[in-house]
Order: sequence, then structure tokens, then C-alpha cells
Amino acid sequence: MTNLATNLKDAAGQYPGRPAVRLDDAVIAYAELDTLSARVAGWLRSRGVEAGDRVGIMLPNVPAFVVLYYGVLRAGATVVPMNPLLKSREVRHYLGDSGARMVFAWHTAAGEAAAGAGEVGVETVTVTADMLDEVASWPPRTDFALREDEDTAVILYTSGTTGTSKGAQLTHANLRANAAISASSLFGVTQSDVIMGCLPLFHAFGQTCALNVAVLAGAGLTLISRFDPVAALKVIERDGVSVFMGVPTMYVAMLQAGRGVADTSTLRLCVSGGAALPVEVLTGFGAEFGARILEGYGLSETSPVASFNRVDSAKPGSIGIPIDGVEMRVVDADGDEVPCGESGEIVIRGHNVMRGYWNKPEETTGVFTDGWFHSGDVGRRDEDGFFYVVDRKKDMIIRGGFNVYPREIEEVLYEHPAVLEAAVIGVPHATHGEEVAAAIVLKPGTAAEADELREYVKARVAPYKYPRHVWLVEALPKGPTGKILKREIRAPDGAR
Repeated sequence: MTNLATNLKDAAGQYPGRPAVRLDDAVIAYAELDTLSARVAGWLRSRGVEAGDRVGIMLPNVPAFVVLYYGVLRAGATVVPMNPLLKSREVRHYLGDSGARMVFAWHTAAGEAAAGAGEVGVETVTVTADMLDEVASWPPRTDFALREDEDTAVILYTSGTTGTSKGAQLTHANLRANAAISASSLFGVTQSDVIMGCLPLFHAFGQTCALNVAVLAGAGLTLISRFDPVAALKVIERDGVSVFMGVPTMYVAMLQAGRGVADTSTLRLCVSGGAALPVEVLTGFGAEFGARILEGYGLSETSPVASFNRVDSAKPGSIGIPIDGVEMRVVDADGDEVPCGESGEIVIRGHNVMRGYWNKPEETTGVFTDGWFHSGDVGRRDEDGFFYVVDRKKDMIIRGGFNVYPREIEEVLYEHPAVLEAAVIGVPHATHGEEVAAAIVLKPGTAAEADELREYVKARVAPYKYPRHVWLVEALPKGPTGKILKREIRAPDGAR
């Protein structure tokens, strides 16, 4: 049996009374968590959900996410994680494309969820803080739906230069192996550790490196529903957090807050990913808090960890070396490996690579060559085998650890009646890494202000996606074929 949910059953058998998940004063032990997930699986079966069906989970970092996640897997269904900040149009795409049977939505997101789900005929189940009390009365399913290694456990929606969100199919074997390697050889997590879950559990990073790693090792998982540096530092002291998972902006914020906020002496390891971590932040954080930050690299399509710096072998500024069982190369446009020190595209092969994009065979074929997954990231490798990300081949913007895909935002702008052309780019930001910006050409005879266009997009996409900087131009730079040359676009000083 390869069902990923058996990890929870194993942990409950070994550490029944150990705290598994905590949010503020709410604590769920492993035995209780396993029982609750069995009840979710039983309830899903009573509603006709079968193995292979897709079920959306649109929740923030709350204990109910963990319960539902393992309950859906236990029932043999496939989890479709969704950001609770999504708007109805985005919900419609996630659910419609995946063919989901139902979606569990946090009460604050229920309106947008129901609106989007209703358009594609998907049932919405509203989840509140009292939901776990209700689950306790649901009929349990004590067995596990049998799943094969290559069966899809999770569909993580990601995008690219096409702007059309694609569902990366991560298998039970993908996620199990990535969590097992991360827990043991990378992070050294044991049942005595407490991991802080600041990262969204609906993202690959938080899901594998915090949630699945914690459950696999029988460690404790402390959740924070919304990151605040001072609150996070105080929770580290309160719960004795030993392992912290975060993106660079979180480390910048905690470093600015300073160690005088709380006693963080229990912190032994910090893991960074999602964007490049400035070396000065890495060294400054270690000096301030006495905890080492190790940086890694991955994508949704790689479950996500592909490479990582090791405790006994690390190079600041690098993304480390490939994890066990995974190969990485740097290749040129013809697919030939380039010499050490030269730049090319990073390609990846191994047990962590997805089985493909959901219902998109052409897009799947387009990112694989002889079994190698093309990351779209430009990198280089040094003589010691350490990899470095140089640039991003894709147009993707990483804002505070969240991926923003320009094409998606451009399509929303093009829906505005006054917009003729739009180009969305990333501009440097001191704390977020990148900020979303848009240069817009209006149709002749129309009028619109930058603030109006910004608010138009803001009402239609998740809050982290809309462009904070918007400016109007008479024309956008174009090449001989008429393609907009984004590399030549520069945001004017004081752009709003």
C-alpha cells in the first residue's frame, strides 16, 4: 500500500499522545488527528467520493486543513489545494479544469468559492472553526483506499509563460520520497522536533517540507495562519520551535524585528526557498539568532525539493547540490550540458518529478526531453557540483514567495474596455523581492486612470497578484515580429 495517508497512521501508532498540530491554544495529538482524518474519509465515501476523484481544499493554515488533507488522501481521492484568497474566476478554473467533485472552503472564502464552484456545478462545503467538532460525529473509514505509486495524490496548480494554469500531478511516490529525504538526510527531523508552519500548506513548499515532513517523522507542527515577524518569534519561544521553514521575506522581517523580541534558543535549523536569499540576510540572521539558514531549490513540478545545501557542506548564495536520487544538469538550447561556470537551463530528473500536467499532454511533452524536466530557470554549476540560479527563463514574478504569472494579470487587464495593450513585469522590491507592475496602452478615444486600472485587477485576482505599480504609455516596445519586448520596459520613478 502506497497511500500517502498511511504516514499519519504510522505516526499515530508510534506517538499517539504527541502533539501533531497546534494553532494558538488548539492542539491535536496524533491519535486524534488520525481518527479525525478517518472520519473525513468515511464522510466522503458516504457522499459518493471514490478513489481518483478530485476534492478542492481552499483553507488557510488551520488544523482543519491537515485533517481534510489526510482524510481526502485516505479516501483515495486527489487533493486540489487552493489559496483561500482566490477570486471566483480563479476558483472556477481550478475546479473546472480538475473536474473536482467538491471543494472545502474556509468560511471567509466561501462566497468567492461558491460563486466560482457554482459556475462549474461543483458542491461547496463551508468550513468554520467549529468544523472539527462536526467531524467527530461523521462515520469513520478505518481502512485506506489502495493507491499505486504512480497514482496522483495532489494536483498543484502552477502556470508559466502561457498564462494558463496547469495542474502538476504529484504522485503518492513523489510526495512520500520527497518528504522522507527532506526529513532525514536534509533536515534531520525527529519526533522531538517542532516545525513552524508559516508557509501556506496549499503550496508545495509548506505542504512537503512542513506538513508531510512533520507527520512522517512524528514531529510537532505549529501553524501560523498569517505571518507576522514578532508573533512568529514569540511562537518560537512558546512552542520550542526547532525547525523553521520560510521564504526570504520572512527572514528579512524577523531579522529587522531582532532577537530581543523572544527567546529563540531552541531554533536549530532554518530552511529557505521560493526565491533567492541575499547572502547578507543569511549571514546576518545566523549572527543574530544563532540558527543556520540552509537554502534549497525546487518547483511545484518537483514535489518541490530538487537541490539543497547540507549542514556539513554549504555554500552561501548557492541552491546546493541535488538531493538523493535526483539528477540536475545545466544545458544549452540544444540540450547539451554546458561546462562548469557557464549558464544554461536547469533540467531535472528523478523520483521527485511530476507524472505530468493534468489533462495537458502537449504541455507535458513540451517540458520533458528524454526524461529530463526543463525548469525554465537559468543556472550554472561550479566545480564542486553546487548549483546557482542566475535568472528566470520564464516571465514569472516571485512576490514575497508567491508566484505571479504576468500573462494571467495581462488577460484581466485586457478585459477592461479601455485597455489596448498591457505588459506586466516584475520590478525590484526591498522586502518582497519583486513587485508586480503594469505598463498599459489605452484604446484611442477612451480614458482611464492608473488607479482605476489597478482597482479593476485587484477586484478580480488574489491580493498578492494585482499590480501595485501601474502607468500609462503611448506605445510598448516591440520587436520585428510585433512581440512586446518586456526586457526594455522600465517603470518610471514614482509609478503608481
